[in-house]
Amino acid sequence: MSSNDLLMTLVVVTALSFDFTNGFHDTGNAMATSIATGALPPRIAVALSGVLNLVGAFLSFSVAATIASGLVQSHLVTPTVVFAGLVGGILWNLATWFFGIPSSSSHALIGGVIGSTLAAAGGHAVLWHGVVSKVILPAVLSPVIAGMIAALGTYMVYRLTQSVADGVRSRGFRIGQIGSASMVSLAHGTNDAQKTMGVITLALIANGSLAAGHKAPAWVIVSCALAISLGTYVGGWRVIRALGKGLVQIESPQGMAAESASAATILLSSNFGYSLSTTHVATGSILGSGVGKRGAEVRWGVAGRMATAWVLTLPAAGVGGALAYEAAHGIGGTAGVAVIFVALVACALGFYLNSRRTPVTAGNVNDEWTGSVVPTPTPVGAAA
Repeated sequence: MSSNDLLMTLVVVTALSFDFTNGFHDTGNAMATSIATGALPPRIAVALSGVLNLVGAFLSFSVAATIASGLVQSHLVTPTVVFAGLVGGILWNLATWFFGIPSSSSHALIGGVIGSTLAAAGGHAVLWHGVVSKVILPAVLSPVIAGMIAALGTYMVYRLTQSVADGVRSRGFRIGQIGSASMVSLAHGTNDAQKTMGVITLALIANGSLAAGHKAPAWVIVSCALAISLGTYVGGWRVIRALGKGLVQIESPQGMAAESASAATILLSSNFGYSLSTTHVATGSILGSGVGKRGAEVRWGVAGRMATAWVLTLPAAGVGGALAYEAAHGIGGTAGVAVIFVALVACALGFYLNSRRTPVTAGNVNDEWTGSVVPTPTPVGAAA
């Protein structure tokens, strides 16, 4: 294997690793409310979401084209720049997952690539108009729009079913949630899987393996679809718990309204090629479902901490991408990329081992919210 082949292999492996983290980080966007209301058992929920993410990845490629050519000057980007951007995105994903913060994997990826591009080629290499119109504006507007749709939907659901017995209504909407959650998973595949396809395509263009403006090759599409599907099946239980239990004490009618609002918003954005954050949409929808139900408890403090993470995502991942590029470039060549890759693996292992000390699993993800993403352990003998 030549030095260039090794470099491209490391870039592709890192990109697929990001796609995997994207999957488990964002599982909660589709399934958190269905798990919280008991509409689906946790393991079945993540398995269903994984399959539908796989299907959704083949339904639309507009977002992949936006990432590949709409954010940075592709002729000024090198494979090392793409690799460093992915490192920044992965580190932010792992950090926010560990603390149970549903931040945007999309913005982590975009921020990382922009940061590494700035470090390598300067501000003129970034297509700022595309960043504003395709990333920042949707980030600001999407949770508001989804929240308004969910609030109206929740209000109408309770208004129209006010004469229905609570037990009958809950059972009916739990069944409906299976369909609405499935639509969110399908929509997630049409949007988020495309981003890694776009990044790998950008790396191939930068390497001269593809012509500028070329679409993602079939092997890229298939491998990215499988990676995000597998990550989804693993289940990011910390983020699922934060979304399902931390924002609103949610009931099945609210869950169906939130999921339906999320699916509609994400599918519409995918159609127009907007690199939307499904996390922003899902969080806005869940908050909207709380606003739309009279007397519902909405934990605005938790929402505020999440919003702070959203604001920090682009710059934090950008700094990570820039530092990774400077380190890899300073060492030089493929050796520099290999060293940073090993360091990334070590960091990922560290996050995982630390998470096992305070585990959140399918078994305790639905424990009552006590202010922390990590459930309070039940003292031995307390149940007796």
